[in-house]
Amino acid sequence: MGFPNGWRRIAVAVTALLATAAVAATVYRVLAPAEVSTPARAEYPQASSPAPGVVGRLPVAPLIVDGRLRIYAAHRQVYADRPVEGRHRTTPYWSYRRWPAKLDGVVASGTTVVTRWSDGRLVALDGRTGRVAWQADGPVPVGERTVRRTGAATVWDPRGLFVARAPAGRQVVVAAGAQRVRAVDLADGRELWQSHTTVTVPPGDGSDAEAGCRNVVGATAFGQLVTVDSCAGPAVVEFRDAVTGTVGLRWRPPGVGNELVAIPVGCGTGRTGCTGLRTATSGDDTGRGWLLGAGEPVAAPALDRPDAVLVGGTAVAVVDGVPVGRSARTGADLWRRPGLPQVRLLAAQPDRVHLLTETNDLLTLDPTTGEQRSFFALNAGSDGTGWTPGAAYAADGFVAVERLRKPVDPTGDDQRYYLTSEPVILAAT
Repeated sequence: MGFPNGWRRIAVAVTALLATAAVAATVYRVLAPAEVSTPARAEYPQASSPAPGVVGRLPVAPLIVDGRLRIYAAHRQVYADRPVEGRHRTTPYWSYRRWPAKLDGVVASGTTVVTRWSDGRLVALDGRTGRVAWQADGPVPVGERTVRRTGAATVWDPRGLFVARAPAGRQVVVAAGAQRVRAVDLADGRELWQSHTTVTVPPGDGSDAEAGCRNVVGATAFGQLVTVDSCAGPAVVEFRDAVTGTVGLRWRPPGVGNELVAIPVGCGTGRTGCTGLRTATSGDDTGRGWLLGAGEPVAAPALDRPDAVLVGGTAVAVVDGVPVGRSARTGADLWRRPGLPQVRLLAAQPDRVHLLTETNDLLTLDPTTGEQRSFFALNAGSDGTGWTPGAAYAADGFVAVERLRKPVDPTGDDQRYYLTSEPVILAAT
């Protein structure tokens, strides 16, 4: 005996409704905003000091934290592995993932890893455990940015995200967006100040954003946020106290035009802890170098060269094929290294400067004396040295370099652009 037609229609409708509800529930579980934190289960690794030489090759760019961990950026995830000198990427030590936001930038200070996401959210993680230390709202990043598969731009050159250390030791996370800058305490994420003036990150970083009238360029080693302000009249360099948000100095370099370019030098990763500045008029390759301090910048002719790097008080450049170290303050020669093969400056860190030969040998010098610390070929396995260097990074005695396929095709896909599936070579120096 069958159901009457009316009951049959009701049963079909109920079944369809339940099926729709089940699909909706599944879609919600998959697409709803979520975060997944997978903390560390193993013990925090010991610091290591491997002998100079190539230690590994990686598919993605590492950010070294506390000399013990490597931090990586994925599209919607930040994660860590260890040991720091591991030959290959290993199973994550910890991982943090958000959905549907995309990871926009990563900075680290001590054992705190601060991540910034496409919705503006700031999430700080304890690097020792991977657990969330705090979360805070921040301004949404400016525009879209092209990031290739290594994620180097996210961890080695984060945009609009800085850590500034005040003279008293307090550390501040500063995030810049399209309409405002927000500063929070690194220790607990508590807001310290915010500015609602039109602010952007500098143009030319691979994003589709247009430059605003106040461009954040970096953070000094003296607890200041540096911006170029052209909102009212000729551009000036503005130094803002990172803890209070108060502008302490507005400075205009002599001899520049209305359009001013300011490039921080002597910085750590992510244009933080900067001790110098190079200024120029937009479109003009002739620049002037300056040393930063508590007061007005001081002229540093040894930093005028666009290829000079500042390490401590030494300006290092390759002049007529010869590496030269000069006093940044006086310009006097401190050392020269003639007789070396043709080299180019690759990267620097507080106690060493790294140069790369035409045959991709890595030469590391002491920036104070010019003495050689190490010299070896940047070759992993059977990969060879027939590649072109891309982005490079140096910290905690390590150097990491992207290896690009010759001839370099900036418009090519990642398979054409990079040398291998593990294009990042990691070396101890």
